[in-house]
Amino acid sequence: MVIKKNKCNLPDLFSCTICVIGLGYVGLPLAIEFSRVKKCLKTSKKLNRKIIGFDLNKKRVEELISGIDSTEESDEESKKEFKSITFINDKNADINADIFIISVPTPIDHENNPDLSFLKNATELVANFIIKRDKITSPIFIIESTVYPGTTEEICVPIIENITGLKYNKDFFCGYSPERINPGDKNHNLTSIVKVTSGSNSETASWINDFYGSIIKAGTFKSKSIRIAEAAKVFENTQRDINIALVNELAKICKTINIDTLDVLNAAESKWNFLSFRPGLVGGHCISVDPYYLTYVAKKNGYTTDIVLAGRNLNDGMSSWVIKEILKEATKKKIKISNSKILVLGLTFKENCKDIRNSKAIDLIKILNKENNIPYIYDPFIKDTNKLKNFDFKFLNRSPLLHKDKYDIVIIATAHDEFKKINSNIWSDILNENYIIYDLKGIIPRCLNPLRI
Repeated sequence: MVIKKNKCNLPDLFSCTICVIGLGYVGLPLAIEFSRVKKCLKTSKKLNRKIIGFDLNKKRVEELISGIDSTEESDEESKKEFKSITFINDKNADINADIFIISVPTPIDHENNPDLSFLKNATELVANFIIKRDKITSPIFIIESTVYPGTTEEICVPIIENITGLKYNKDFFCGYSPERINPGDKNHNLTSIVKVTSGSNSETASWINDFYGSIIKAGTFKSKSIRIAEAAKVFENTQRDINIALVNELAKICKTINIDTLDVLNAAESKWNFLSFRPGLVGGHCISVDPYYLTYVAKKNGYTTDIVLAGRNLNDGMSSWVIKEILKEATKKKIKISNSKILVLGLTFKENCKDIRNSKAIDLIKILNKENNIPYIYDPFIKDTNKLKNFDFKFLNRSPLLHKDKYDIVIIATAHDEFKKINSNIWSDILNENYIIYDLKGIIPRCLNPLRI
Protein backbone atom coordinates (compact mmCIF):
# COMPACT_ATOMS: atom_id res chain seq x y z
CA MET A 1 0.00 0.00 0.00
CA VAL A 2 1.49 3.30 -1.12
CA ILE A 3 0.13 6.37 0.65
CA LYS A 4 0.02 9.40 -1.64
CA LYS A 5 -0.92 12.96 -0.89
CA ASN A 6 -4.61 13.14 -1.71
CA LYS A 7 -6.36 15.79 -3.80
CA CYS A 8 -9.67 15.49 -1.95
CA ASN A 9 -8.27 16.74 1.35
CA LEU A 10 -9.10 13.44 3.03
CA PRO A 11 -8.09 12.73 6.67
CA ASP A 12 -4.80 11.19 7.67
CA LEU A 13 -5.26 7.44 7.39
CA PHE A 14 -3.09 6.67 10.40
CA SER A 15 -4.14 9.33 12.91
CA CYS A 16 -7.80 10.02 12.16
CA THR A 17 -10.63 10.23 14.69
CA ILE A 18 -13.32 7.62 14.09
CA CYS A 19 -16.90 7.82 15.38
CA VAL A 20 -18.99 4.64 15.20
CA ILE A 21 -22.71 5.35 15.47
CA GLY A 22 -24.75 2.41 16.73
CA LEU A 23 -23.07 0.07 19.22
CA GLY A 24 -24.90 -3.21 18.69
CA TYR A 25 -23.74 -6.49 17.16
CA VAL A 26 -22.05 -4.61 14.30
CA GLY A 27 -20.86 -1.28 15.66
CA LEU A 28 -19.25 -2.42 18.90
CA PRO A 29 -16.94 -5.07 17.35
CA LEU A 30 -15.92 -2.48 14.76
CA ALA A 31 -15.06 0.13 17.40
CA ILE A 32 -13.16 -2.50 19.38
CA GLU A 33 -11.07 -3.58 16.40
CA PHE A 34 -10.18 -0.02 15.39
CA SER A 35 -9.08 0.52 18.97
CA ARG A 36 -7.22 -2.79 19.27
CA VAL A 37 -5.04 -2.64 16.15
CA LYS A 38 -2.02 -0.45 16.83
CA LYS A 39 -0.11 -1.10 13.59
CA CYS A 40 -1.50 -1.03 10.08
CA LEU A 41 -1.80 -4.61 8.81
CA LYS A 42 -0.68 -3.50 5.34
CA THR A 43 2.22 -1.18 6.09
CA SER A 44 3.10 -1.96 9.74
CA LYS A 45 2.99 1.80 10.30
CA LYS A 46 1.91 2.87 13.77
CA LEU A 47 -1.75 3.80 14.13
CA ASN A 48 -2.60 6.71 16.39
CA ARG A 49 -6.36 6.85 16.04
CA LYS A 50 -8.99 8.10 18.44
CA ILE A 51 -12.13 5.97 18.65
CA ILE A 52 -15.56 7.30 19.67
CA GLY A 53 -18.56 5.04 20.18
CA PHE A 54 -21.97 6.72 19.99
CA ASP A 55 -25.37 5.26 20.80
CA LEU A 56 -28.68 6.94 21.69
CA ASN A 57 -29.42 4.14 24.16
CA LYS A 58 -28.24 5.63 27.44
CA LYS A 59 -28.33 2.30 29.28
CA ARG A 60 -26.22 0.68 26.58
CA VAL A 61 -23.57 3.40 26.82
CA GLU A 62 -23.53 3.26 30.62
CA GLU A 63 -23.03 -0.51 30.50
CA LEU A 64 -20.15 -0.22 28.04
CA ILE A 65 -18.48 2.42 30.17
CA SER A 66 -18.78 -0.05 33.06
CA GLY A 67 -17.22 -2.82 30.96
CA ILE A 68 -20.47 -4.72 30.29
CA ASP A 69 -21.58 -5.98 26.88
CA SER A 70 -25.19 -7.17 27.12
CA THR A 71 -24.97 -8.87 23.71
CA GLU A 72 -22.30 -11.16 25.22
CA GLU A 73 -20.40 -11.05 21.93
CA SER A 74 -17.28 -9.47 23.47
CA ASP A 75 -14.76 -11.71 25.18
CA GLU A 76 -12.69 -10.53 28.14
CA GLU A 77 -9.79 -9.51 25.90
CA SER A 78 -12.10 -7.34 23.80
CA LYS A 79 -13.61 -5.70 26.86
CA LYS A 80 -10.18 -4.35 27.76
CA GLU A 81 -10.51 -2.03 24.75
CA PHE A 82 -13.59 -0.37 26.25
CA LYS A 83 -11.27 1.85 28.27
CA SER A 84 -9.64 3.12 25.07
CA ILE A 85 -12.97 4.02 23.45
CA THR A 86 -14.83 7.23 24.29
CA PHE A 87 -18.49 6.22 24.68
CA ILE A 88 -21.01 9.02 24.15
CA ASN A 89 -24.80 9.18 24.42
CA ASP A 90 -25.47 12.92 24.03
CA LYS A 91 -26.71 13.79 20.51
CA ASN A 92 -25.78 17.44 21.15
CA ALA A 93 -22.16 16.58 21.96
CA ASP A 94 -19.29 18.09 19.98
CA ILE A 95 -17.88 15.06 18.16
CA ASN A 96 -14.91 16.33 16.22
CA ALA A 97 -14.38 13.21 14.11
CA ASP A 98 -12.93 12.64 10.66
CA ILE A 99 -14.77 9.40 9.90
CA PHE A 100 -18.40 8.68 10.81
CA ILE A 101 -19.47 5.04 10.47
CA ILE A 102 -23.19 4.30 10.69
CA SER A 103 -24.15 0.82 11.91
CA VAL A 104 -27.79 1.07 12.94
CA PRO A 105 -30.67 -1.38 12.32
CA THR A 106 -32.50 -1.27 8.99
CA PRO A 107 -35.59 -3.45 9.54
CA ILE A 108 -38.77 -3.80 7.50
CA ASP A 109 -42.22 -2.42 8.32
CA HIS A 110 -45.52 -4.31 8.64
CA GLU A 111 -45.87 -4.33 4.84
CA ASN A 112 -42.33 -5.73 4.36
CA ASN A 113 -41.03 -2.42 2.99
CA PRO A 114 -37.65 -1.03 4.10
CA ASP A 115 -37.78 0.96 7.32
CA LEU A 116 -34.98 3.51 7.01
CA SER A 117 -36.01 5.63 10.01
CA PHE A 118 -32.98 4.62 12.12
CA LEU A 119 -30.63 5.25 9.21
CA LYS A 120 -32.13 8.65 8.42
CA ASN A 121 -31.94 9.70 12.07
CA ALA A 122 -28.33 8.56 12.29
CA THR A 123 -27.48 10.48 9.11
CA GLU A 124 -29.04 13.62 10.58
CA LEU A 125 -26.87 13.11 13.67
CA VAL A 126 -23.78 12.86 11.47
CA ALA A 127 -24.76 16.07 9.67
CA ASN A 128 -25.09 17.93 12.96
CA PHE A 129 -21.78 16.56 14.16
CA ILE A 130 -20.13 17.66 10.90
CA ILE A 131 -21.42 21.23 11.34
CA LYS A 132 -19.55 21.51 14.65
CA ARG A 133 -16.22 20.16 13.34
CA ASP A 134 -13.20 22.45 13.50
CA LYS A 135 -10.98 20.35 11.22
CA ILE A 136 -9.62 21.50 7.86
CA THR A 137 -9.84 18.04 6.31
CA SER A 138 -13.01 16.82 4.59
CA PRO A 139 -15.17 14.40 6.60
CA ILE A 140 -16.10 10.92 5.36
CA PHE A 141 -19.23 9.06 6.38
CA ILE A 142 -19.55 5.33 5.77
CA ILE A 143 -22.68 3.23 6.03
CA GLU A 144 -22.48 -0.41 7.15
CA SER A 145 -26.23 -0.99 7.62
CA THR A 146 -28.07 -3.11 5.06
CA VAL A 147 -29.79 -0.95 2.43
CA TYR A 148 -31.16 -1.29 -1.09
CA PRO A 149 -28.91 -0.12 -3.96
CA GLY A 150 -28.99 3.67 -4.22
CA THR A 151 -29.83 4.42 -0.59
CA THR A 152 -26.48 5.94 0.39
CA GLU A 153 -26.36 8.49 -2.40
CA GLU A 154 -30.09 9.05 -2.96
CA ILE A 155 -31.29 9.17 0.66
CA CYS A 156 -28.35 9.85 2.98
CA VAL A 157 -26.20 12.22 0.93
CA PRO A 158 -29.04 14.75 0.43
CA ILE A 159 -29.66 14.76 4.18
CA ILE A 160 -26.02 15.71 4.79
CA GLU A 161 -26.11 18.37 2.08
CA ASN A 162 -29.38 19.93 3.26
CA ILE A 163 -28.36 20.17 6.90
CA THR A 164 -24.72 21.18 6.47
CA GLY A 165 -24.86 23.19 3.26
CA LEU A 166 -21.78 21.25 2.11
CA LYS A 167 -21.30 19.89 -1.39
CA TYR A 168 -21.08 16.12 -1.99
CA ASN A 169 -17.71 14.94 -3.35
CA LYS A 170 -16.29 18.39 -2.82
CA ASP A 171 -16.68 19.26 0.87
CA PHE A 172 -17.49 15.76 2.17
CA PHE A 173 -17.22 12.19 0.91
CA CYS A 174 -18.89 8.90 1.62
CA GLY A 175 -18.64 5.14 1.26
CA TYR A 176 -20.53 1.92 1.84
CA SER A 177 -19.05 -1.19 3.43
CA PRO A 178 -21.64 -3.86 4.30
CA GLU A 179 -21.34 -5.64 7.60
CA ARG A 180 -20.93 -9.42 7.56
CA ILE A 181 -21.17 -10.05 11.30
CA ASN A 182 -22.55 -13.46 12.26
CA PRO A 183 -23.80 -13.31 15.89
CA GLY A 184 -22.76 -16.26 18.01
CA ASP A 185 -20.12 -17.39 15.50
CA LYS A 186 -16.66 -17.32 17.05
CA ASN A 187 -14.92 -18.63 13.91
CA HIS A 188 -16.23 -16.10 11.39
CA ASN A 189 -15.78 -12.70 12.94
CA LEU A 190 -15.10 -9.16 11.77
CA THR A 191 -11.41 -9.60 10.93
CA SER A 192 -11.62 -13.10 9.45
CA ILE A 193 -14.20 -12.18 6.79
CA VAL A 194 -13.25 -10.29 3.62
CA LYS A 195 -14.57 -6.72 3.86
CA VAL A 196 -16.34 -5.25 0.83
CA THR A 197 -15.60 -1.52 0.48
CA SER A 198 -16.59 1.35 -1.80
CA GLY A 199 -16.31 5.12 -2.04
CA SER A 200 -17.97 8.11 -3.68
CA ASN A 201 -15.06 8.69 -6.06
CA SER A 202 -11.94 6.78 -6.99
CA GLU A 203 -9.69 8.48 -4.46
CA THR A 204 -12.16 8.08 -1.60
CA ALA A 205 -12.76 4.44 -2.57
CA SER A 206 -9.03 3.72 -2.34
CA TRP A 207 -8.78 5.60 0.97
CA ILE A 208 -11.70 3.65 2.49
CA ASN A 209 -10.29 0.37 1.18
CA ASP A 210 -6.94 1.12 2.86
CA PHE A 211 -8.79 2.28 5.97
CA TYR A 212 -10.52 -1.08 6.47
CA GLY A 213 -7.50 -2.96 5.16
CA SER A 214 -5.49 -1.60 8.07
CA ILE A 215 -7.49 -3.78 10.53
CA ILE A 216 -9.07 -6.65 8.53
CA LYS A 217 -6.83 -9.74 8.46
CA ALA A 218 -8.82 -11.45 5.71
CA GLY A 219 -8.35 -8.46 3.42
CA THR A 220 -10.75 -6.29 1.46
CA PHE A 221 -12.61 -6.23 -1.84
CA LYS A 222 -12.95 -2.79 -3.41
CA SER A 223 -16.22 -2.49 -5.32
CA LYS A 224 -16.47 -0.41 -8.47
CA SER A 225 -19.23 1.73 -6.96
CA ILE A 226 -21.28 2.28 -3.83
CA ARG A 227 -24.40 0.87 -5.52
CA ILE A 228 -22.54 -2.35 -6.36
CA ALA A 229 -21.45 -2.76 -2.74
CA GLU A 230 -25.01 -2.10 -1.57
CA ALA A 231 -26.37 -4.70 -3.99
CA ALA A 232 -23.73 -7.29 -3.01
CA LYS A 233 -24.96 -7.25 0.59
CA VAL A 234 -28.60 -7.97 -0.25
CA PHE A 235 -27.56 -10.52 -2.90
CA GLU A 236 -25.57 -12.52 -0.34
CA ASN A 237 -28.45 -13.04 2.04
CA THR A 238 -31.09 -13.39 -0.67
CA GLN A 239 -29.14 -16.28 -2.17
CA ARG A 240 -29.01 -18.03 1.20
CA ASP A 241 -32.71 -17.38 1.81
CA ILE A 242 -33.67 -18.95 -1.52
CA ASN A 243 -31.45 -21.99 -0.94
CA ILE A 244 -33.08 -22.61 2.44
CA ALA A 245 -36.52 -22.11 0.90
CA LEU A 246 -35.71 -24.76 -1.70
CA VAL A 247 -34.66 -27.24 0.99
CA ASN A 248 -37.78 -26.40 3.02
CA GLU A 249 -39.93 -27.21 0.01
CA LEU A 250 -38.01 -30.43 -0.59
CA ALA A 251 -38.68 -31.29 3.06
CA LYS A 252 -42.40 -30.86 2.47
CA ILE A 253 -42.16 -33.20 -0.52
CA CYS A 254 -40.30 -35.75 1.59
CA LYS A 255 -43.11 -35.54 4.12
CA THR A 256 -45.74 -36.34 1.50
CA ILE A 257 -43.85 -39.41 0.27
CA ASN A 258 -42.91 -40.53 3.79
CA ILE A 259 -39.10 -40.41 3.67
CA ASP A 260 -36.71 -38.65 6.04
CA THR A 261 -35.43 -35.31 4.69
CA LEU A 262 -32.08 -35.43 6.50
CA ASP A 263 -31.40 -38.95 5.21
CA VAL A 264 -32.00 -37.69 1.68
CA LEU A 265 -29.77 -34.65 2.19
CA ASN A 266 -26.97 -36.79 3.65
CA ALA A 267 -27.09 -38.97 0.55
CA ALA A 268 -27.24 -36.02 -1.85
CA GLU A 269 -24.30 -34.31 -0.15
CA SER A 270 -22.03 -37.16 -1.19
CA LYS A 271 -21.85 -35.40 -4.56
CA TRP A 272 -19.02 -32.85 -4.67
CA ASN A 273 -21.09 -29.92 -5.96
CA PHE A 274 -24.26 -30.37 -3.92
CA LEU A 275 -24.80 -27.30 -1.72
CA SER A 276 -25.23 -28.12 1.95
CA PHE A 277 -28.33 -26.44 3.36
CA ARG A 278 -30.72 -27.64 6.04
CA PRO A 279 -34.46 -27.01 6.35
CA GLY A 280 -35.76 -24.88 9.20
CA LEU A 281 -37.11 -21.55 10.37
CA VAL A 282 -35.45 -18.50 8.82
CA GLY A 283 -35.32 -15.55 11.20
CA GLY A 284 -32.82 -12.95 12.32
CA HIS A 285 -31.95 -9.45 11.17
CA CYS A 286 -30.41 -10.38 7.80
CA ILE A 287 -31.67 -13.40 5.86
CA SER A 288 -35.32 -12.85 6.72
CA VAL A 289 -35.13 -9.10 5.98
CA ASP A 290 -32.61 -8.36 3.21
CA PRO A 291 -34.56 -10.00 0.34
CA TYR A 292 -37.37 -7.48 0.91
CA TYR A 293 -34.88 -4.65 0.30
CA LEU A 294 -34.10 -6.23 -3.04
CA THR A 295 -37.74 -6.78 -4.02
CA TYR A 296 -38.53 -3.19 -2.98
CA VAL A 297 -35.92 -1.59 -5.23
CA ALA A 298 -36.83 -3.95 -8.07
CA LYS A 299 -40.51 -3.00 -7.86
CA LYS A 300 -39.55 0.67 -7.54
CA ASN A 301 -37.79 0.35 -10.90
CA GLY A 302 -40.60 -1.51 -12.64
CA TYR A 303 -39.63 -5.14 -12.09
CA THR A 304 -41.66 -7.62 -10.06
CA THR A 305 -39.57 -10.44 -8.64
CA ASP A 306 -40.73 -14.05 -8.84
CA ILE A 307 -38.19 -16.38 -7.24
CA VAL A 308 -37.08 -14.00 -4.46
CA LEU A 309 -40.62 -13.37 -3.18
CA ALA A 310 -41.59 -17.02 -3.60
CA GLY A 311 -38.66 -18.04 -1.41
CA ARG A 312 -39.50 -15.41 1.17
CA ASN A 313 -43.16 -16.40 1.31
CA LEU A 314 -42.29 -20.06 1.70
CA ASN A 315 -39.83 -19.41 4.52
CA ASP A 316 -42.19 -17.00 6.27
CA GLY A 317 -44.85 -19.70 6.26
CA MET A 318 -42.75 -22.45 7.84
CA SER A 319 -43.86 -21.73 11.42
CA SER A 320 -47.50 -22.23 10.44
CA TRP A 321 -46.62 -25.40 8.53
CA VAL A 322 -44.80 -26.86 11.55
CA ILE A 323 -47.75 -26.25 13.88
CA LYS A 324 -50.13 -27.80 11.33
CA GLU A 325 -47.96 -30.92 11.28
CA ILE A 326 -48.03 -31.04 15.07
CA LEU A 327 -51.82 -30.67 15.05
CA LYS A 328 -52.13 -33.58 12.60
CA GLU A 329 -49.99 -35.78 14.83
CA ALA A 330 -51.88 -34.65 17.92
CA THR A 331 -55.16 -35.73 16.30
CA LYS A 332 -53.69 -39.16 15.53
CA LYS A 333 -52.51 -39.56 19.12
CA LYS A 334 -55.68 -38.05 20.59
CA ILE A 335 -53.76 -35.25 22.27
CA LYS A 336 -55.79 -32.08 22.74
CA ILE A 337 -53.55 -29.06 22.12
CA SER A 338 -55.47 -26.66 24.39
CA ASN A 339 -55.03 -29.03 27.36
CA SER A 340 -51.47 -30.09 26.53
CA LYS A 341 -48.34 -29.19 28.40
CA ILE A 342 -46.05 -27.93 25.63
CA LEU A 343 -42.35 -27.10 25.92
CA VAL A 344 -40.52 -24.99 23.33
CA LEU A 345 -36.73 -25.29 23.56
CA GLY A 346 -34.84 -22.34 22.09
CA LEU A 347 -36.22 -18.91 21.33
CA THR A 348 -33.31 -17.06 19.73
CA PHE A 349 -33.20 -16.90 15.93
CA LYS A 350 -30.08 -19.10 15.76
CA GLU A 351 -28.00 -21.36 17.95
CA ASN A 352 -25.65 -20.20 20.69
CA CYS A 353 -26.51 -16.50 20.63
CA LYS A 354 -29.01 -14.34 22.51
CA ASP A 355 -30.39 -12.44 19.52
CA ILE A 356 -34.18 -12.78 19.23
CA ARG A 357 -34.72 -10.36 16.33
CA ASN A 358 -37.32 -11.77 13.92
CA SER A 359 -37.11 -15.16 15.62
CA LYS A 360 -39.57 -17.56 14.00
CA ALA A 361 -39.64 -19.57 17.23
CA ILE A 362 -41.68 -16.69 18.60
CA ASP A 363 -44.10 -17.18 15.71
CA LEU A 364 -44.54 -20.80 16.83
CA ILE A 365 -45.62 -19.62 20.26
CA LYS A 366 -48.01 -17.02 18.86
CA ILE A 367 -49.70 -19.70 16.76
CA LEU A 368 -49.94 -21.99 19.81
CA ASN A 369 -51.61 -19.11 21.66
CA LYS A 370 -54.25 -19.03 18.91
CA GLU A 371 -54.80 -22.72 19.64
CA ASN A 372 -55.54 -21.70 23.26
CA ASN A 373 -52.23 -22.99 24.57
CA ILE A 374 -49.71 -21.14 26.73
CA PRO A 375 -46.47 -23.11 26.28
CA TYR A 376 -43.43 -23.31 28.51
CA ILE A 377 -40.24 -21.93 27.00
CA TYR A 378 -36.62 -22.44 27.91
CA ASP A 379 -33.59 -20.82 26.35
CA PRO A 380 -30.26 -20.71 28.24
CA PHE A 381 -29.30 -17.52 26.39
CA ILE A 382 -32.32 -15.52 27.53
CA LYS A 383 -32.21 -14.06 31.03
CA ASP A 384 -34.52 -11.08 30.66
CA THR A 385 -38.06 -11.63 29.36
CA ASN A 386 -39.07 -7.95 29.36
CA LYS A 387 -38.59 -7.75 25.59
CA LEU A 388 -40.82 -10.76 24.99
CA LYS A 389 -44.23 -9.20 24.48
CA ASN A 390 -47.42 -9.74 22.48
CA PHE A 391 -47.64 -13.45 23.26
CA ASP A 392 -48.27 -15.64 26.31
CA PHE A 393 -45.77 -18.11 27.73
CA LYS A 394 -44.43 -19.61 30.95
CA PHE A 395 -40.71 -18.96 31.20
CA LEU A 396 -38.37 -21.53 32.76
CA ASN A 397 -35.27 -19.90 34.24
CA ARG A 398 -33.43 -23.21 34.45
CA SER A 399 -33.29 -26.35 32.34
CA PRO A 400 -36.55 -28.36 32.26
CA LEU A 401 -34.39 -31.44 32.81
CA LEU A 402 -33.73 -30.17 36.33
CA HIS A 403 -37.45 -29.67 36.96
CA LYS A 404 -38.21 -33.25 35.88
CA ASP A 405 -41.70 -32.16 34.81
CA LYS A 406 -43.46 -34.17 32.09
CA TYR A 407 -44.60 -32.67 28.79
CA ASP A 408 -47.02 -33.85 26.13
CA ILE A 409 -45.32 -31.99 23.30
CA VAL A 410 -41.70 -30.79 23.01
CA ILE A 411 -40.59 -28.54 20.13
CA ILE A 412 -36.85 -28.09 19.54
CA ALA A 413 -36.71 -24.74 17.74
CA THR A 414 -33.03 -23.80 18.18
CA ALA A 415 -30.01 -26.12 18.24
CA HIS A 416 -28.13 -24.68 21.21
CA ASP A 417 -25.13 -26.79 22.24
CA GLU A 418 -26.81 -27.47 25.59
CA PHE A 419 -29.63 -29.27 23.81
CA LYS A 420 -27.31 -31.28 21.56
CA LYS A 421 -25.63 -32.85 24.59
CA ILE A 422 -28.86 -34.38 25.94
CA ASN A 423 -29.06 -38.17 25.46
CA SER A 424 -32.17 -40.24 24.83
CA ASN A 425 -32.60 -41.34 28.46
CA ILE A 426 -32.64 -37.75 29.68
CA TRP A 427 -35.11 -36.75 26.96
CA SER A 428 -37.37 -39.56 28.13
CA ASP A 429 -37.41 -38.11 31.64
CA ILE A 430 -39.46 -35.10 30.51
CA LEU A 431 -41.90 -36.90 28.19
CA ASN A 432 -45.32 -38.25 29.03
CA GLU A 433 -46.14 -41.75 27.81
CA ASN A 434 -48.17 -40.37 24.91
CA TYR A 435 -45.93 -37.64 23.50
CA ILE A 436 -44.90 -35.69 20.43
CA ILE A 437 -41.40 -34.36 19.78
CA TYR A 438 -41.01 -32.00 16.85
CA ASP A 439 -37.31 -31.63 16.09
CA LEU A 440 -36.69 -28.70 13.73
CA LYS A 441 -32.93 -29.12 13.97
CA GLY A 442 -32.30 -32.85 13.63
CA ILE A 443 -30.63 -33.27 17.04
CA ILE A 444 -33.03 -35.71 18.74
CA PRO A 445 -32.06 -39.41 18.88
CA ARG A 446 -33.99 -41.47 16.31
CA CYS A 447 -35.10 -43.95 19.00
CA LEU A 448 -37.53 -41.32 20.32
CA ASN A 449 -39.31 -41.18 16.93
CA PRO A 450 -39.29 -37.39 16.60
CA LEU A 451 -41.18 -35.53 13.90
CA ARG A 452 -38.80 -33.56 11.70
CA ILE A 453 -38.98 -31.04 8.91
